[in-house]
Amino acid sequence: MKRSKKRGVDFMWNKRKLLAISCELLQGLIHRFKDSWLMTKLKDQHDKEINSFYNTQEIFSLMILSDKDINAKIDAGQIIIDSPFANWKNQIGASSMDMRLGKHFKIYEHGKYAVLDPKLMTDAKDLTRLIEVPEGEAFIVQPGEFVLGVTLEKVSLPNDVVARVEGRSSLGRLGIIIHSTAGFVDAGFAGTITLEITNINRMPVALYPGMRVCQLAFEPMTSAAEVPYSKKGTSKYQDQIFPQESRIYMDPLFVDGKE
Repeated sequence: MKRSKKRGVDFMWNKRKLLAISCELLQGLIHRFKDSWLMTKLKDQHDKEINSFYNTQEIFSLMILSDKDINAKIDAGQIIIDSPFANWKNQIGASSMDMRLGKHFKIYEHGKYAVLDPKLMTDAKDLTRLIEVPEGEAFIVQPGEFVLGVTLEKVSLPNDVVARVEGRSSLGRLGIIIHSTAGFVDAGFAGTITLEITNINRMPVALYPGMRVCQLAFEPMTSAAEVPYSKKGTSKYQDQIFPQESRIYMDPLFVDGKE
């Protein structure tokens, strides 16, 4: 009788143990299935968002115009290039347009000022000296020298296209940097492009007016600017022709103490 009762207790204990193990396994399967389902849903949502992004015009803003589209915008009068060369369209490459070097340069008059202080600058006339290079001659950029140059061409951008100024690798290999930081041209800008030229070589480098000195890459915006550069009240370099010194002293912060 005692043996039979013990067998019954063992059976009930084993049954409960087996049931507990089964419940744990079932809960594990449920959690695993739930996690797998959740991950699948999250992945599907992520894929939908990625596909939606690449199928909308947002990706359009990340594109650089090809030679075909550059020519199309020029022919439509949206991008305007003013050049003395009749065959200037030959300067258009696969994804950019080469710009030529103008004959005017400006060098800073180091002996007149101890420091360039935006708060104390009220005019840029005495900061630099304008140099015009005679035809056929070169402008020599000394090692470590910083000068302002200018493009030969004048460019006008529509209100929905920006441009980026990039140096030429062939000049870079001579140690010539074409722009220090101002590589961005706003939508609505019109004028020549001032070049911030530096020679980081240990040898002087000759630059000839008319040579291809930099390139412009054009990028479309998602929509036209509400206030393009041509209509912005604080625009400082619209319609510039000669190399233009910094007009940072015209920033609202230095004019009235407020941005």
